[in-house]
Amino acid sequence: MKIKYNRVSTILQSGNRFEADTDTYDFTLLDKVSGSVSFKDRVEAKKLVQLVEDRKVTELVTEEFSRLGRNTGDVISTLDWLDQHKVNVRIRNLGIESRPNGKKNPVWKILSATMSSLYEMELENIKERTSTGRMIYLQNGGTLGRPKNSNESMSKFLAKPKSKRIIHYLEMGLSIREVAKQVDASPKTIMKVKKLI
Repeated sequence: MKIKYNRVSTILQSGNRFEADTDTYDFTLLDKVSGSVSFKDRVEAKKLVQLVEDRKVTELVTEEFSRLGRNTGDVISTLDWLDQHKVNVRIRNLGIESRPNGKKNPVWKILSATMSSLYEMELENIKERTSTGRMIYLQNGGTLGRPKNSNESMSKFLAKPKSKRIIHYLEMGLSIREVAKQVDASPKTIMKVKKLI
């Protein structure tokens, strides 16, 4: 089986950018989760893990190393695990494979470790820039959070149509992530509703 694995960082991202890939796959999986979440803890990746464990996967294709994650240790252990199961990993943006023609690529380990480290460093830089931007915004008189006097009562919040839909799906037994997909809301909002009810 040849499987394509995609990941976007937030529920609001559609993953449309992956449509440029016109290759044919047995399955295409898309996780909407931060790259800092361990690979084997992701909803769609768990399906992939099961297929690999069942020895059904021969090739895994992803756009770039950062789609597997932004934690170097987790990415390296995931790649080692895939290698133990003799799965060829192909990274499209670099045009490299871990096991071309079934034989180990001698430069794969050093390249995957280097690229994974760079993506982890990029994530830290993003966090630092965000934190700096927030601090400058506050120093220039900006305020974070809701505007003053805009707090709504618990009953008013739960009476909103979106809150009612969230409650409906939660009562059906859907997980927080599944509800978030259904109502197009953040997991944080779903958790807030869940706490209030």
